[in-house]
Amino acid sequence: MTLTLVHPLPFSSPSHFSLSSPNNFSIRFKLQASSSLQLSSNPKSSNSQYLSHQKTGVIVVGAGLAGLAAANRLYSENIPFLLLEASDGVGGRVRTDVVDGFLLDRGFQIFITAYPEAQKLLDYQALDLQKFYSGARIYFDGQFHTVADPIRHFWDSLKSLTNPIGSILDKLLIGLTRIQVLTKSDAEILSANEVTTVDLLRNIGFSDSIIGPFFRPFFGGIFFDRELQTTSRLFDFIFKCLALGDNTLPAKGIVAIPNQLAAKLPPNSILLNTRVASIDFHESSSGEITTPRVRLENGEILQSEIGVILAVEEPEVDKLLAGRNIKPVQRKPPRSTVCIYFSADRDSIPVEDPVLFLNGSGKGIVNNMFFATNVAPSYGPPGKALVSVSLIGLFEDVSDDDLSREIVQELSGWFGDSMVKSWKYLRTYRIGFAQPNQCPPTDLKKNSRVESDLYLCGDYMTSATFDGALVSGRKAVEALLKERVFTRV
Repeated sequence: MTLTLVHPLPFSSPSHFSLSSPNNFSIRFKLQASSSLQLSSNPKSSNSQYLSHQKTGVIVVGAGLAGLAAANRLYSENIPFLLLEASDGVGGRVRTDVVDGFLLDRGFQIFITAYPEAQKLLDYQALDLQKFYSGARIYFDGQFHTVADPIRHFWDSLKSLTNPIGSILDKLLIGLTRIQVLTKSDAEILSANEVTTVDLLRNIGFSDSIIGPFFRPFFGGIFFDRELQTTSRLFDFIFKCLALGDNTLPAKGIVAIPNQLAAKLPPNSILLNTRVASIDFHESSSGEITTPRVRLENGEILQSEIGVILAVEEPEVDKLLAGRNIKPVQRKPPRSTVCIYFSADRDSIPVEDPVLFLNGSGKGIVNNMFFATNVAPSYGPPGKALVSVSLIGLFEDVSDDDLSREIVQELSGWFGDSMVKSWKYLRTYRIGFAQPNQCPPTDLKKNSRVESDLYLCGDYMTSATFDGALVSGRKAVEALLKERVFTRV
């Protein structure tokens, strides 16, 4: 199989780029002319020797949100690049599969419209975002109770004042916390003094009657951390975004977000099914260390003229840079999750509301669940409903069959035995690296530069959110451009 590589380098002589940045630089790069290249997936191809002498401007490894954001920034600066992706599609962890006419996102994912970086990069109207109810329905003490956003659902919020999910003081404290986060800039929030989220909640004055039934399953489902050991910085950032925006799903699945970013890039600038084996550094004949070379798993080599951006998960970074003289980092165990999908007839689900259900009982394995087709009808065929159930952790010792049976048994207690047992199992997703672990102490403003011409991006570099991934991609390119400045105006 032969694959076309990159958009052709349009430079036949030393070229100038204008850098649109707050620093108002102009920069000059020397790039070797190149026509469109052909990469073969066969390591014995005659192209291997040919490619070993070919160069491109920047090589971005990984086409998740961070890599796509980096590529979009490079493209906006008219800098030639190649985006390499090991899998069969863009998005990284942000992917959607089509199974029996249903759209199955790979794990529980919600897009918050108030993400500031996303607002700059994405066309929300084209994504056709479908809204969740602004609040949640909590299963507690054998019944369901509503916690609602008082701004968007005032009467529902008023009715909920006397329910057992927290005291009236707790509900007033939610409003005060909302006001406090709205008065802070994102930069202030992400660099503020930090404690764990659960300690923050207790310091604010929230009681166990709302921390247990509401905050643990709600933010535990966002952080994949029911113990709420995640940094208070991330809690405040998410709380602010929830106050300013809506929880949504794109009509065509969560993958519509990376697909939109990829569609903005030039043809042939993304190469799928192309796994990188290592990042190599070597000395020129004069003893000077050259820009990194990217060695593919099939043995072929690509040379960058400007730099390499690694937009992969932390464990993959460690593998690709093994042997480099880089200070070792003690990695925290990543956050993991299991997402299980069921199909049902439309008349075999208990509600039509686009609401998130939370397990506030403190028992069982389900953390949260919702009927995806209530939020976005396009997630299922006509007359059918899609049920999404999320667990925290991997449950490695439990088979998919046993896990689905246990979920059916548990949810039968919520909605009734006859209804839930009519649901049909679709698929299980076990996601070992759902999010980087961001327990304190954290650095949510990490330096993208590893060493000369090598940069990192990903949600572990900033906040473990969609927005953090997008920000990190932009910042990696900005760091590369800053280092590559030859002439300041």
